[in-house]
Amino acid sequence: MNSPLRPADLAREHGISTQAVRNYEREGFLPPASRTPSGYRVYTSIHAAALRAFLGLVTAYGHATAGGIMHAVHDDDVERALTLVDRGHLRLLRDRETLNAVRTAIGHLTTEADPRPAGTDWSIGELAHRLDVTAATIRAWERAGILVPARNPATGYRVFQAADIRDAELTHLLRRGGYPLEHIATVVDQVRTAGGTESLAAALETWQEKLTARGVAMLDAAALLSEYLRERRPRPVR
Repeated sequence: MNSPLRPADLAREHGISTQAVRNYEREGFLPPASRTPSGYRVYTSIHAAALRAFLGLVTAYGHATAGGIMHAVHDDDVERALTLVDRGHLRLLRDRETLNAVRTAIGHLTTEADPRPAGTDWSIGELAHRLDVTAATIRAWERAGILVPARNPATGYRVFQAADIRDAELTHLLRRGGYPLEHIATVVDQVRTAGGTESLAAALETWQEKLTARGVAMLDAAALLSEYLRERRPRPVR
């Protein structure tokens, strides 16, 4: 079970360099290797299982979280490792909720008629009246980074343009759905990055595919981590 393995044996399985294997060991992602009298590293099936687990975790959770999980395991703090795993699943759940919130909100926005004449800017009071909220609420959304209105150079007053009004309407919908401002800021940023609700609607399928792929990667990583934890258990003396 623990027959000696060379760095090249571990590297070949994953298509990485032997230097990468040595780096992962140095950074604590693999347990320390024993050495031959001449100084060569000697790995075993435990190291092979650790490398599989680490690379699987990188795919599922990213390099930083994967490293944190492996460090916790090597500190014999399985609870801390599992907490990091749980947080990753929670982030995925929140991303799924964000996706569903965007779908719902975009559906509302794209079916509602736009009452504004093309190219018309709105004041904070006009926008607040449109949404039936207070101007203080609009300013709170701005402080949260959700709205980024320009300023009239002559008066210094806020000027809300078409994209700002779209973002405010989206924010209003999500607030009515009970979403916190931090969550809404993420959604609105997705809209801005996509270039508007139409572009975002077209990108939702790709977003869904990425979330599904991440979820499957988490399942794969969990199996590899479980196998590594089993490898680390002391074996009964026969």
